[in-house]
Amino acid sequence: MESLNPLQRSLSGHLEQVVRARDPYLASAGHFFVQQYIQQQLAQWGEVKAHTFDHQGRPHTNWVLNLPGQDPNRPPVLIGAHYDAVPGTPGADDNASGVVVLLELARAFAEEVPRSPLRLVAFDLEEYGLIGSRHYAEELRQQNQSLRLMISLEMLGYCCQQPNSQRYPPGLQYLYPNRGDYIAQIGSWLAIPDMVRLWRGFRAAGVRSQWLPVVQQGGPYPLLVSATMPPFGT
Repeated sequence: MESLNPLQRSLSGHLEQVVRARDPYLASAGHFFVQQYIQQQLAQWGEVKAHTFDHQGRPHTNWVLNLPGQDPNRPPVLIGAHYDAVPGTPGADDNASGVVVLLELARAFAEEVPRSPLRLVAFDLEEYGLIGSRHYAEELRQQNQSLRLMISLEMLGYCCQQPNSQRYPPGLQYLYPNRGDYIAQIGSWLAIPDMVRLWRGFRAAGVRSQWLPVVQQGGPYPLLVSATMPPFGT
Protein backbone atom coordinates (compact mmCIF):
# COMPACT_ATOMS: atom_id res chain seq x y z
CA MET A 1 0.00 0.00 0.00
CA GLU A 2 3.06 2.27 0.08
CA SER A 3 2.48 3.28 -3.56
CA LEU A 4 -1.06 4.47 -2.84
CA ASN A 5 -1.93 8.11 -2.25
CA PRO A 6 -3.64 9.10 1.04
CA LEU A 7 -7.16 8.81 -0.38
CA GLN A 8 -6.45 5.39 -1.84
CA ARG A 9 -4.96 4.20 1.45
CA SER A 10 -8.00 5.44 3.35
CA LEU A 11 -10.42 3.73 0.97
CA SER A 12 -8.42 0.50 1.08
CA GLY A 13 -8.34 0.63 4.88
CA HIS A 14 -12.12 0.98 5.03
CA LEU A 15 -12.54 -1.89 2.59
CA GLU A 16 -10.44 -4.20 4.73
CA GLN A 17 -12.88 -3.63 7.58
CA VAL A 18 -16.15 -3.78 5.64
CA VAL A 19 -15.47 -6.64 3.22
CA ARG A 20 -16.75 -9.69 5.10
CA ALA A 21 -19.89 -11.80 5.31
CA ARG A 22 -22.47 -9.46 6.86
CA ASP A 23 -25.95 -10.73 6.15
CA PRO A 24 -27.99 -9.62 9.20
CA TYR A 25 -29.46 -13.10 9.74
CA LEU A 26 -26.85 -15.56 8.46
CA ALA A 27 -23.68 -13.61 9.38
CA SER A 28 -24.83 -11.51 12.33
CA ALA A 29 -21.34 -11.15 13.84
CA GLY A 30 -19.95 -9.59 10.67
CA HIS A 31 -23.07 -7.49 10.28
CA PHE A 32 -22.70 -6.15 13.83
CA PHE A 33 -18.97 -5.46 13.34
CA VAL A 34 -19.61 -3.42 10.18
CA GLN A 35 -22.40 -1.48 11.89
CA GLN A 36 -20.06 -0.50 14.69
CA TYR A 37 -17.29 0.42 12.26
CA ILE A 38 -19.59 2.68 10.24
CA GLN A 39 -20.91 4.34 13.38
CA GLN A 40 -17.41 4.98 14.73
CA GLN A 41 -16.13 6.38 11.44
CA LEU A 42 -19.07 8.72 10.91
CA ALA A 43 -18.94 9.87 14.55
CA GLN A 44 -15.60 11.56 13.86
CA TRP A 45 -17.48 14.24 11.95
CA GLY A 46 -20.61 14.81 14.03
CA GLU A 47 -23.43 13.21 15.95
CA VAL A 48 -24.55 9.92 14.45
CA LYS A 49 -28.21 9.13 14.93
CA ALA A 50 -29.69 5.65 14.83
CA HIS A 51 -32.85 5.32 12.77
CA THR A 52 -34.31 2.06 14.03
CA PHE A 53 -37.09 -0.04 12.53
CA ASP A 54 -38.48 -3.54 13.00
CA HIS A 55 -38.60 -6.25 10.35
CA GLN A 56 -39.92 -9.73 10.97
CA GLY A 57 -39.88 -9.10 14.69
CA ARG A 58 -36.23 -7.99 14.83
CA PRO A 59 -34.77 -4.49 15.23
CA HIS A 60 -32.57 -3.00 12.51
CA THR A 61 -30.73 0.29 12.18
CA ASN A 62 -29.94 2.90 9.56
CA TRP A 63 -27.07 5.18 10.65
CA VAL A 64 -27.50 8.89 9.91
CA LEU A 65 -24.96 11.74 9.99
CA ASN A 66 -26.19 15.29 9.37
CA LEU A 67 -23.63 17.83 8.19
CA PRO A 68 -24.34 21.57 8.01
CA GLY A 69 -24.33 23.52 4.77
CA GLN A 70 -23.46 27.09 3.98
CA ASP A 71 -27.16 27.83 3.50
CA PRO A 72 -29.18 26.13 6.28
CA ASN A 73 -32.43 27.15 4.58
CA ARG A 74 -31.80 24.88 1.59
CA PRO A 75 -33.36 21.39 1.70
CA PRO A 76 -30.72 18.76 2.48
CA VAL A 77 -29.06 16.45 -0.03
CA LEU A 78 -29.17 12.82 1.08
CA ILE A 79 -26.30 10.52 0.14
CA GLY A 80 -26.85 6.87 1.02
CA ALA A 81 -25.31 3.42 0.70
CA HIS A 82 -26.46 0.07 2.04
CA TYR A 83 -24.12 -1.90 4.27
CA ASP A 84 -25.71 -5.36 4.26
CA ALA A 85 -24.52 -7.96 1.75
CA VAL A 86 -25.95 -10.86 -0.24
CA PRO A 87 -25.98 -14.00 1.96
CA GLY A 88 -22.85 -16.08 1.55
CA THR A 89 -20.74 -13.29 0.00
CA PRO A 90 -18.25 -10.73 1.39
CA GLY A 91 -19.99 -8.01 -0.64
CA ALA A 92 -16.81 -6.23 -1.78
CA ASP A 93 -18.46 -4.44 -4.71
CA ASP A 94 -22.06 -4.83 -3.51
CA ASN A 95 -21.89 -2.73 -1.51
CA ALA A 96 -18.71 -2.25 0.50
CA SER A 97 -17.49 -0.04 -2.34
CA GLY A 98 -20.45 2.31 -1.82
CA VAL A 99 -19.99 2.32 1.96
CA VAL A 100 -16.32 3.32 1.84
CA VAL A 101 -17.13 6.18 -0.56
CA LEU A 102 -19.85 7.31 1.86
CA LEU A 103 -17.30 7.34 4.71
CA GLU A 104 -14.81 9.36 2.68
CA LEU A 105 -17.49 11.82 1.59
CA ALA A 106 -18.31 12.38 5.26
CA ARG A 107 -14.70 13.32 5.91
CA ALA A 108 -14.43 15.52 2.83
CA PHE A 109 -17.64 17.46 3.44
CA ALA A 110 -16.92 17.87 7.15
CA GLU A 111 -13.65 19.57 6.18
CA GLU A 112 -15.11 21.62 3.30
CA VAL A 113 -18.66 22.75 4.03
CA PRO A 114 -20.99 22.29 1.03
CA ARG A 115 -23.64 24.76 -0.04
CA SER A 116 -26.58 22.55 0.99
CA PRO A 117 -26.89 20.61 4.26
CA LEU A 118 -25.99 16.95 3.82
CA ARG A 119 -27.57 13.84 5.27
CA LEU A 120 -25.31 10.77 4.98
CA VAL A 121 -27.15 7.51 5.62
CA ALA A 122 -25.91 3.91 5.83
CA PHE A 123 -28.95 1.73 5.13
CA ASP A 124 -29.63 -1.79 6.33
CA LEU A 125 -31.64 -4.58 4.66
CA GLU A 126 -31.26 -3.44 1.07
CA GLU A 127 -30.75 -6.99 -0.15
CA TYR A 128 -34.12 -8.04 1.28
CA GLY A 129 -36.04 -5.50 -0.78
CA LEU A 130 -34.85 -1.94 -0.01
CA ILE A 131 -36.39 -2.34 3.44
CA GLY A 132 -34.16 0.05 5.39
CA SER A 133 -34.44 2.86 2.87
CA ARG A 134 -38.21 2.35 2.55
CA HIS A 135 -38.63 2.75 6.31
CA TYR A 136 -36.48 5.88 6.28
CA ALA A 137 -38.38 7.39 3.33
CA GLU A 138 -41.67 6.69 5.09
CA GLU A 139 -40.47 8.52 8.19
CA LEU A 140 -39.49 11.53 6.07
CA ARG A 141 -42.97 11.56 4.55
CA GLN A 142 -44.65 11.31 7.95
CA GLN A 143 -42.58 14.22 9.24
CA ASN A 144 -43.19 16.20 6.04
CA GLN A 145 -39.44 16.57 5.45
CA SER A 146 -38.29 17.34 1.93
CA LEU A 147 -34.99 16.63 0.19
CA ARG A 148 -33.38 18.51 -2.66
CA LEU A 149 -31.73 15.38 -4.03
CA MET A 150 -30.97 11.78 -3.06
CA ILE A 151 -27.83 10.04 -4.33
CA SER A 152 -27.52 6.27 -3.88
CA LEU A 153 -23.97 4.92 -3.97
CA GLU A 154 -24.12 1.40 -5.37
CA MET A 155 -21.44 -1.00 -6.66
CA LEU A 156 -18.68 1.51 -7.36
CA GLY A 157 -15.67 -0.80 -7.35
CA TYR A 158 -16.00 -2.71 -10.62
CA CYS A 159 -14.00 -1.87 -13.72
CA CYS A 160 -13.39 -3.76 -16.94
CA GLN A 161 -11.78 -2.20 -20.00
CA GLN A 162 -12.35 -5.17 -22.29
CA PRO A 163 -14.67 -4.57 -25.26
CA ASN A 164 -18.27 -5.74 -24.76
CA SER A 165 -17.78 -6.02 -20.98
CA GLN A 166 -20.79 -3.77 -20.29
CA ARG A 167 -24.28 -5.14 -20.95
CA TYR A 168 -27.51 -3.15 -21.41
CA PRO A 169 -31.22 -3.70 -21.93
CA PRO A 170 -32.21 -3.67 -25.65
CA GLY A 171 -31.62 -0.34 -27.34
CA LEU A 172 -29.24 1.24 -24.84
CA GLN A 173 -26.20 -0.49 -26.34
CA TYR A 174 -26.38 2.02 -29.20
CA LEU A 175 -26.12 5.00 -26.86
CA TYR A 176 -23.53 3.97 -24.27
CA PRO A 177 -19.97 2.52 -24.27
CA ASN A 178 -19.49 -1.24 -24.44
CA ARG A 179 -16.72 -1.16 -21.81
CA GLY A 180 -17.54 -1.17 -18.10
CA ASP A 181 -14.96 1.48 -17.28
CA TYR A 182 -17.09 4.46 -16.27
CA ILE A 183 -19.29 5.69 -13.47
CA ALA A 184 -22.98 5.66 -14.33
CA GLN A 185 -25.57 8.10 -13.07
CA ILE A 186 -29.11 6.79 -13.31
CA GLY A 187 -31.98 8.99 -12.17
CA SER A 188 -35.36 10.44 -12.95
CA TRP A 189 -35.77 13.09 -15.63
CA LEU A 190 -36.25 15.64 -12.82
CA ALA A 191 -32.63 15.02 -11.79
CA ILE A 192 -31.16 15.73 -15.24
CA PRO A 193 -29.64 19.12 -14.23
CA ASP A 194 -27.91 17.51 -11.24
CA MET A 195 -26.66 14.59 -13.31
CA VAL A 196 -25.22 16.98 -15.88
CA ARG A 197 -23.43 18.95 -13.14
CA LEU A 198 -22.02 15.73 -11.69
CA TRP A 199 -20.99 14.56 -15.16
CA ARG A 200 -19.08 17.79 -15.69
CA GLY A 201 -17.41 17.37 -12.30
CA PHE A 202 -16.35 13.82 -13.09
CA ARG A 203 -15.03 14.90 -16.47
CA ALA A 204 -13.02 17.73 -14.90
CA ALA A 205 -11.49 15.19 -12.51
CA GLY A 206 -10.56 12.88 -15.38
CA VAL A 207 -13.17 10.22 -14.50
CA ARG A 208 -15.25 8.67 -17.27
CA SER A 209 -18.96 9.07 -16.65
CA GLN A 210 -22.32 8.57 -18.36
CA TRP A 211 -25.80 9.62 -17.31
CA LEU A 212 -29.16 8.03 -18.04
CA PRO A 213 -32.55 9.60 -17.23
CA VAL A 214 -35.36 7.11 -16.72
CA VAL A 215 -39.13 7.49 -16.79
CA GLN A 216 -41.95 5.42 -15.30
CA GLN A 217 -39.72 4.51 -12.33
CA GLY A 218 -37.33 2.66 -14.63
CA GLY A 219 -40.03 0.33 -15.93
CA PRO A 220 -38.73 0.32 -19.53
CA TYR A 221 -35.29 -0.92 -18.29
CA PRO A 222 -35.98 -3.81 -15.88
CA LEU A 223 -32.67 -5.52 -16.64
CA LEU A 224 -30.49 -2.44 -16.28
CA VAL A 225 -27.03 -3.48 -15.11
CA SER A 226 -25.77 -1.65 -12.00
CA ALA A 227 -23.37 1.26 -12.32
CA THR A 228 -19.67 0.70 -12.90
CA MET A 229 -16.71 2.97 -12.39
CA PRO A 230 -12.92 2.98 -12.65
CA PRO A 231 -10.76 1.73 -9.77
CA PHE A 232 -10.31 4.16 -6.90
CA GLY A 233 -7.88 6.93 -7.68
CA THR A 234 -7.80 6.62 -11.46
